[in-house]
Amino acid sequence: MGLKSKLHTLKEKYKGKKMAPAFNALHTFLYLPNDTTHGGTHIKVADDLKRTMNIVILAMIPCLIFGMFNAGYQHYLALGEIEAASGFLGDTFWTLDNFIIGLIKILPLVIVSYGVGLGIEFLFAIIKGHEVEEGYLVTGMLVPLIVPVDLPLWMLAVAVAFGVVLGKEVFGGTGMNILNPALTIRAFLFFAYPTWMSGDKVWVHGAVERANQISEGAALDSISGETILGSYAQNQEIAYSLADMFYGLIPGSVGETSKILIIIGGLFLIFTKIGSWRIIVSTILGALVMGLIFNGVVDQGWIGETSKFYGLMSVPFWQHLIIGSILFGAVYMATDPVTASQTNKGKWIYGFLIGFISILIRVFNPAYPEGVFLAILLMNVFAPTIDHYVVQANVKRRMKRLKAKVA
Repeated sequence: MGLKSKLHTLKEKYKGKKMAPAFNALHTFLYLPNDTTHGGTHIKVADDLKRTMNIVILAMIPCLIFGMFNAGYQHYLALGEIEAASGFLGDTFWTLDNFIIGLIKILPLVIVSYGVGLGIEFLFAIIKGHEVEEGYLVTGMLVPLIVPVDLPLWMLAVAVAFGVVLGKEVFGGTGMNILNPALTIRAFLFFAYPTWMSGDKVWVHGAVERANQISEGAALDSISGETILGSYAQNQEIAYSLADMFYGLIPGSVGETSKILIIIGGLFLIFTKIGSWRIIVSTILGALVMGLIFNGVVDQGWIGETSKFYGLMSVPFWQHLIIGSILFGAVYMATDPVTASQTNKGKWIYGFLIGFISILIRVFNPAYPEGVFLAILLMNVFAPTIDHYVVQANVKRRMKRLKAKVA
């Protein structure tokens, strides 16, 4: 008896029982469900929710693999055991030693993220008696990409449980949540465990541990993991080239550093019509406009070099796109079809405000010079309101045209 037959037998055995959703999920993980539409009124396409989720995961895989290499590279570079890579294809970056460090640190993050998140999904499906939803497939991959490499696994488990239960399940599950679950998880981590989500030590593997050993009197060299945003916020000299920023050879969250891979992933999502190009483009435009405004303030001399805001205000407006997580947020977070605006005009407004507010928070909060996840969560809340007014404006225009014809 083949695997498919065995799974089908188990499915029939537990049909109508509490464990049916769990067996159905395992069965359809490898095989398509037997239930299909037959009526002539249905639109028949090859898409389903699981296939859509898998496409988004494929778009994130390059960022995940790059993040594994970068975790080891930043670790050994900070220790002074290797020289800085000369470009994206540098010999000191794509090495087995770097990958092993990244694999050891990042793979457990992925396992905990999926294990806890899917476990809760299965539990709610069994309790409520509905099919297991595929909504966490993308969230489970996003979460490891937006956290520091050394984040304790128990913290991640607690945050995932919080994000899935309060960010998604209490609203009714997949398709009903008003907040992006992955960003809800990141927000919980940031506010509950701020010392593990900000500062100049959390972005490089071993930096926090080394700092603790030094504080206890050990004769060790400190590892600095200062991000570019942190350096700008403190008016410090930037130690990385523009090429390093673009390629991703910098400290940061696991999957948010390589802008070239994020752009490739974004183009892939646009080509497959999974990600909204309107939201991506408008988010970038909003960030550029806010950056231009701050550049204008500096050029007019309205703020001096002694101001704590000068460093990030003076950043060339276009450079904001490659020194933080604005591109990652625009491509993988803001485009979430559930929590984003649904109307075409609403998508332009929604994305523009995300980019605009992200740079605003980045500049005026030097203690945590990154505001992308806060901006997206804020606009998640306002997305229904934006769509409401867009629809009402269309209704009013049509009513005016109708009245004009009747008259």
